[in-house]
Amino acid sequence: MVDWLSAADALALLGTQPQTLYANVSRGRIKAKPDPADPRKSLYRGDDVRRMAQRRVGRRKQETIAQEAIRWGEPVMQTSISTIADGILLYRGENAAGLAVSATLEDVAALLWQGEAVKLPKSKATGEGSIADAFAVLAGRAAGDAPSIGRSPKVLQREAASVLGDIALALAGGPSTGDALHIRLAKRWQRPQAADLLRRALVLLADHELNASTFAARVTASTGASLAAAALSGLATLTGPLHGSAAGAVLTLSDDAARHGARAAIAARLEQGLHVPSFGHPLYPEGDMRAKHLLAHMVLPPPFGDLAAEGEDVTGERPNIDFALAALTAAHDLPRGAPLVIFALARSVGWLAHALEQVRAGELIRPRARYVGA
Repeated sequence: MVDWLSAADALALLGTQPQTLYANVSRGRIKAKPDPADPRKSLYRGDDVRRMAQRRVGRRKQETIAQEAIRWGEPVMQTSISTIADGILLYRGENAAGLAVSATLEDVAALLWQGEAVKLPKSKATGEGSIADAFAVLAGRAAGDAPSIGRSPKVLQREAASVLGDIALALAGGPSTGDALHIRLAKRWQRPQAADLLRRALVLLADHELNASTFAARVTASTGASLAAAALSGLATLTGPLHGSAAGAVLTLSDDAARHGARAAIAARLEQGLHVPSFGHPLYPEGDMRAKHLLAHMVLPPPFGDLAAEGEDVTGERPNIDFALAALTAAHDLPRGAPLVIFALARSVGWLAHALEQVRAGELIRPRARYVGA
């Protein structure tokens, strides 16, 4: 007879962090199903959990531990900036969804940077408001700004605000008149009614533990490179279709759904051997809390309501933040590139926070490779 364990019981047997349990579920090593008593929670197959626990008995080879660590495995470095615990995203111990109720991205920057209130430099210049502009301004600063090594935290925090100001000018346009960043975005896109949702999205996307772009930013900062160089590394990594550009696939799927219906659009992807984009997240087995928050504060436009229902029925997973960003874009008729702009502007705060933390750590990130060649 199959027995099913709660998350607490499974973690007690495994002796691991929740992230490792969720990673084993996402890789198919541990089967999970919704808890009939509370569909918001999951139960875990007891035999699978005990088998994984047995594998941990005895000392594993270092190379195995290292190899698994970079694929949603055990934590590889310490941070006090953010984490995901029990399906909740925390910024320095504060629930990000709670902050999203009223905080601005600037408020979150002050929290994550552990500094004074963040005041972005005012500028009369105007930007085009594009990812290309952000690359250009960061590349220019990376070539000219001083290295981060040997400079006081206060000086670096002022520089972080300056870098964020330049990124904001590039992505939100200008001139910067003192408006909060979500207001500037809403004005740039001429969608004042979207301002509150933009604010919530920016807050929820400000940081997400050691994601791919943040890791890239930390590696760069660990060399002593400037804060702008670290942010540039993060931005380059974010543009990948498996990271910050994932919402674009949802918009394409929504186009197909508008023409052929949600079920037919999803079936067509599956018949081509493609996955249904933006459903599920390894760190949120009960659903991406960031998406839950955003979707709860908007009316889903057609065909996103049908896509959410059909996608969850087919995949068994709930929509994630990329789906929510695509829905926000459609709901307020924002430009197709809006999800990546929102993501990049928000996550710049996290990249700079991690760069500041890495500078304080004063250690070069330099892992070894396991050679398998001739």
